[in-house]
Amino acid sequence: MAAPTSMANADGESTRTGYCAATKSFRSLRPPVPLPPPDVPLSFPEFAFSLMPRSSSSSSSSLLPANPALVDAATGEAVSFQAFLSRVRALAGALRSRVGLRGGDVAFVLAPAGLDVPVLYFALLSIGAVVSPANPALTPAEVSRLVSLSGASVAFAVSSTATKLPAGLTTVVLLDSPHFRSLLMDCGQAQGQEPLPVVVVRQSETAAIQYSSGTTGRVKAAALPHRSFIAMVAGFHALRAKAREVRTLLGAPMFHSMGFLFVLQGVALGATTVVVTDAVARAGIRGLVEAAERWAVMDMTASPPVVLGMTKQRCRLPALERITCGGALLPAAAIERFRRRFPHVDLCMGYGSTEAGGISRMISQEECNHIGSAGRVTENVEVKIVDHVTGKPLPAGQQGELWVRGPAVMTGYVGDNEANATTFDSEGWLKTGDLCYIDQDGFLFVVDRLKELIKYKAYQVPPAELELVLHSLPQIVDAAVMPYPHEEAGQIPVALVVKQPGSKLTEAEVMYNVAKQVAPYKKIRKVLFVDSIPKSPSGKILRRELVNHLRLCELSRL
Repeated sequence: MAAPTSMANADGESTRTGYCAATKSFRSLRPPVPLPPPDVPLSFPEFAFSLMPRSSSSSSSSLLPANPALVDAATGEAVSFQAFLSRVRALAGALRSRVGLRGGDVAFVLAPAGLDVPVLYFALLSIGAVVSPANPALTPAEVSRLVSLSGASVAFAVSSTATKLPAGLTTVVLLDSPHFRSLLMDCGQAQGQEPLPVVVVRQSETAAIQYSSGTTGRVKAAALPHRSFIAMVAGFHALRAKAREVRTLLGAPMFHSMGFLFVLQGVALGATTVVVTDAVARAGIRGLVEAAERWAVMDMTASPPVVLGMTKQRCRLPALERITCGGALLPAAAIERFRRRFPHVDLCMGYGSTEAGGISRMISQEECNHIGSAGRVTENVEVKIVDHVTGKPLPAGQQGELWVRGPAVMTGYVGDNEANATTFDSEGWLKTGDLCYIDQDGFLFVVDRLKELIKYKAYQVPPAELELVLHSLPQIVDAAVMPYPHEEAGQIPVALVVKQPGSKLTEAEVMYNVAKQVAPYKKIRKVLFVDSIPKSPSGKILRRELVNHLRLCELSRL
């Protein structure tokens, strides 16, 4: 039976792939989501509060949602939506009148997840200040570098992280101090003081400075405007389940681009965000699972290592309906294992970046069946697949570099004109550096990072493709593939493999099993057995650290 043909609409656009022959780009197959006119002054908090569902059952005259806005997963402490809004307004006023913050000031946030952090984010955004969150586990040298990149003048930290901050900041506010508690309870202008002028924030103004991954190059500071978050949250709002309380376990760190977005989104949608504090995070995957069970969450964000680990936990999670997973590729075998373990849960894979926001995701059970893909292109987003050698746009089914254009894309890297010139083309397309393709049903597949391709003779070998093959072998727990210099071939693919405990798997067996599944030029040429693969919290392989494994191993046979 012949495969169904892809129909085209009046504009010459494929109704199955979204490919437009006229523009040589792919448009989202999802209905466009209306956005506010870009020239209308509007901060993200204003937009979020306008979307917030109203509850006719609430005893409050404001009819805010009756469910909590935030819940501490460890202690059960909750913040109602009424209390959340009151704290945001009080803190916003105090930050202006008592701390002296003004629109455009960059506020560096170095604090673990907690109930005060979302309040701080919204208060800063509402006065036009720029939120710049960072990982509290960073070293003082790394923190100093990020503060310098962002141009931060003020920092918000806790007692345990404040010592990492560099000298030179005009103000440091500790979230675990009586001073900050007083800011949250600020009652307004002191008697006799002139009232502060109303803050006007434009959608084009920078809302957040987030840091791109430093695993494959130097860290860069991406500036994201208010409109970026307005566009992304508007997309989630269009798909929300009406008249239904939703509880979401925020497994992603609040400083991470995904966690940051889900904090903002949860408030806008009137959902209850269950916050994973350090007390829960220290317990690892078991802690997350226990929190999901205790709070009967329906939604959950999780990195690939967490999804993998959940299959080994003794739990049922009957309330859980959906997991949003991104940050790194998840092997097909792992996805199948998860689906067998939790058949009632939709594992919604997604793909995005700090610089471009959400690019693709799965939104239904049917889409979740497309194992190996990262879902379909997100609403209001346009992408191109470009041949990275010739620069020519490619149609469906062909691999090339993914370019993105849409309202969620960053305005640029802070103070890095050179990087901006190489990242954007003259028409505003952002070059992701990812090797991708879109199949005949409009699903996006991420193959690998272009800069990580192994140059074997005249061929290009994607390490991630070989890693997926290695993960499919039953005696392998984890694996990574990296290039190694070779006099004749230029580079050869070397596999670092973590075996199952007690396994007698040999190098020859690994190479043989991979060779059966790939083209001859993609074959693994050397296998090294290691105890672990270095990874980031989101599950990305720290490829620069793989070199240390090679240095510790004898490679005399290469």
